[in-house]
Amino acid sequence: MRLRLTGEEKQRLTKRYTENAEAYQLYLKGRYFWNKWTPEESNKAIEYFQQAIDKDPGYALAYAGLADTYISQAWFGELPPRGAVPKAKAAALKALEIDDRLAEAHVSLAFADFLYDWDWLAAGQHFERALALNPSYPNAHNWYALYLAALGRSDEALAEAKRALGLDPASPGANQGMALHLYYARRFDEAIEQFRKTLEMDYRDAHAGLGFAYAAKGMYREALPEFEKYSELDRGTPRSIAYLGYVRARLNERSQALRALDELRALSKQRYVSSAAFAPIYMGLGDKDQAFTWLEKAYEERARLPMLRIEPIWDPLRTDPRFQALLRRIGLPP
Repeated sequence: MRLRLTGEEKQRLTKRYTENAEAYQLYLKGRYFWNKWTPEESNKAIEYFQQAIDKDPGYALAYAGLADTYISQAWFGELPPRGAVPKAKAAALKALEIDDRLAEAHVSLAFADFLYDWDWLAAGQHFERALALNPSYPNAHNWYALYLAALGRSDEALAEAKRALGLDPASPGANQGMALHLYYARRFDEAIEQFRKTLEMDYRDAHAGLGFAYAAKGMYREALPEFEKYSELDRGTPRSIAYLGYVRARLNERSQALRALDELRALSKQRYVSSAAFAPIYMGLGDKDQAFTWLEKAYEERARLPMLRIEPIWDPLRTDPRFQALLRRIGLPP
């Protein structure tokens, strides 16, 4: 069978984004470390992308890689969103200044609009533009799926996650994304199966995902070892402390949950700790007022709140008027 390509597709396949072979190699290294999704590897990715830009200041893809890394650091709570996301947006805009048809840069900007500005219209437009420019870009489908899920469009989100996985079935990130959207869609048994498949790829975030899927089913004793393993692998990051504190609280191990809160407070004196890390532990302890206090602080920080509407952890808060008011301020439908 002869493959028929449009003129635009032919141009994209043959296009060279840099003539500098060294810059290209540095970009590939940056993407490799970015795809690891860990604090240490994220910093390495930034170094490689910056080196690629130093070698070729007109290398739009390297700017997009830099933007994606800053976005990831904000998403995972490694850096304050107010510091990281403006850097991401500046890098994405620079990439588009060089090449306004670069799908990767439109995706970067879309995710920044979605994660930080809560500008749902602009984010949707950039995602749609990216997918029109390059429908074969897996990360466009992966991040668009998160956007759709946040808006409560779970069937569409799952379809996008499946497209991402179909385009890159060996990607741990795409496999994790598929599991995550099954979890958001409340298809917990399927999510557990998919998280287990992702664990076979040695993807440590799958331990956390598996823990949350078990917890959503009330299987807190099964969730505990997954969060413990994740904490061991993630080496005491705020998110790993928060996750373990949450499940300890749900197991009525109050003293251990309170100890996790103390750990987060102590750690916040040394590095950035998102306010969003405290709220789940208070949820686990059944202290809704404190959970709202920390969610309000997370709102002020512009921390990771876009998934608030669909995250099962927050189900006990959904009928509270304070929760509905918070959703409205983020721009999400109730």
